[in-house]
Amino acid sequence: MRRFKRVALAALVSLLIFLVVIFVLENRQPTSLVFFGWSSVQMPVAGYVVLALLLGMIMGPLLAWLFGRRTGLRS
Repeated sequence: MRRFKRVALAALVSLLIFLVVIFVLENRQPTSLVFFGWSSVQMPVAGYVVLALLLGMIMGPLLAWLFGRRTGLRS
């Protein structure tokens, strides 16, 4: 059973990597973001999406850890 879980996890991770690569290759149009008059450098659309994903993957657990400490919840 343990071997099956490892194989299933490896297959899921491989599928996720494949989908991300396909997404990046399909969204290579250069664009720039404008926010309150500030304009960013031109990057592919996928670059902004991947950066937002990575930022969320970092900030989500960090905020959960900070607010969990404040309320006294420990895991």
